[in-house]
Amino acid sequence: MKIVGVGLSGVIVATAGAGWWFYEHLNGNIHSVSLDGKGGAEKADAFGRTPINILVMGSDGRTSKADCELGGGCSKTGVQTGSNADVEMVVHISADRSNATVMSIPRDTMTKVPACKDPATGKATTGYYGQINSALQYGPACQVATVHDLTGVPIDHFVKLDFSGVVKMSDAVGGVSVCVSDDVYDTYSHLKLSRGTHTLKGVGALEFVRSRHGFGDGSDLGRTISQHIFLSAMIRQFKSAGTLTDPTAVYKLADAATKALTVDDGLGTVKKLIGLATDVNKVPAKRITFATMQTAPDPADDNRVVVGQGARTLFATIAEDRSLTTGSGGKSAAAAATAKATAPAVPASRIAVTVENGTSITGRASAVATALADQGFSPATTTANAPSAAATTTLTYGPGQKAEAKTAAKALGLPGSHLKQGTGSGLILVVGGDWPSGTGYPGGASSSADAKTAVGGAHAQTADQAKTCAKVSPYRTVELNGVPMTPAQAYAAARGKPDSDE
Repeated sequence: MKIVGVGLSGVIVATAGAGWWFYEHLNGNIHSVSLDGKGGAEKADAFGRTPINILVMGSDGRTSKADCELGGGCSKTGVQTGSNADVEMVVHISADRSNATVMSIPRDTMTKVPACKDPATGKATTGYYGQINSALQYGPACQVATVHDLTGVPIDHFVKLDFSGVVKMSDAVGGVSVCVSDDVYDTYSHLKLSRGTHTLKGVGALEFVRSRHGFGDGSDLGRTISQHIFLSAMIRQFKSAGTLTDPTAVYKLADAATKALTVDDGLGTVKKLIGLATDVNKVPAKRITFATMQTAPDPADDNRVVVGQGARTLFATIAEDRSLTTGSGGKSAAAAATAKATAPAVPASRIAVTVENGTSITGRASAVATALADQGFSPATTTANAPSAAATTTLTYGPGQKAEAKTAAKALGLPGSHLKQGTGSGLILVVGGDWPSGTGYPGGASSSADAKTAVGGAHAQTADQAKTCAKVSPYRTVELNGVPMTPAQAYAAARGKPDSDE
């Protein structure tokens, strides 16, 4: 008995020691950075639950020999300093953990970068108007602040990966299954795949998520959609394989993740990262919506984009913790709204509304007017302060303008009981104390309309859509031996080059 007791004690001590070493080893891998409150803070719901908003960044930095080899471009400069956030995704997990939204922001978006200073390098800026991905040159906190200022979404966490990080993560999960609609050879990212489904690991996975010329119209917009397909497949794999319940798989994934990621201090321990993974795992794949921020061409540069119609509603949907899927997840609210929508008697583009703030809350009229503009209402829509405080929201219309009022009320979810005819011409919406926040009237029928606007033109899809293939570009977006051609033509012309999954 003494021998058994001593033996068991030894096993317990050894196991505890190994566990402690494992925990400290993983914690030692993590590199974390303070955000200093630059991205704001999420607000708790009525039950004290708080949503999670994370900015996921993919860096183009060639700041190590490994990243130089993977990314190229270091033959003349050598290992470089500084980087851009060529991938930016705002990941929102709802307060009740029932749904999530992942919104990509194209790297070519032009916006205002605030005054920033990177505490690690001392590099600083007083602020400027420029390409959104450039803010990372002044540190991760600057990139978070820039996205927060653009979207109004509070962001108090970030995760950053570089080229080698993507390789490590894809290897750790055993590869990711993706589908392409045609033969594709992107001579820039070096992705080469035949039409159909493939399992990509390591460098092949990196080539897929980096491919910009292979998909869509050859711009960054097509790349965001293929990245959503990749991440959706990874999520499905996690859930179907029970990765988070397999100790061996968890260790392999945790070791790779902690080596590959730079995070904020709020995620800077193994315990916190495991908590985040657990929260993500609670959300069903059918209720995880991927979308790309709507854009419009930049009037000053055809190669750049600016925030487009519908984007402000998408931002508000995320900031207000509203889902883009139905409770069942079987069909998106946007799809349901589209199916039921009928043409209004008077087109929204011909309707101008004067929105007056009858509350003591700054910005209410502006928020509602912006929502109307995002839904296509006339640019002549204006804002003002109401002559006096109003407890109830009202929409007053002039003689013969009832149809216009109904169209505006439907867009906002405002019940018919709040409409009244006045003696003057035009539509005047007074936002009252019964509507203190949001762009849809509380309890009204605007949620589906908001969702329709939020995902309109955003290429939305849910993570359970397993049969979605990345659309190979039909345009001459690549070159081979100096000859412009389509990615499919390049594939046929490069028969001797091995495919990315070989």
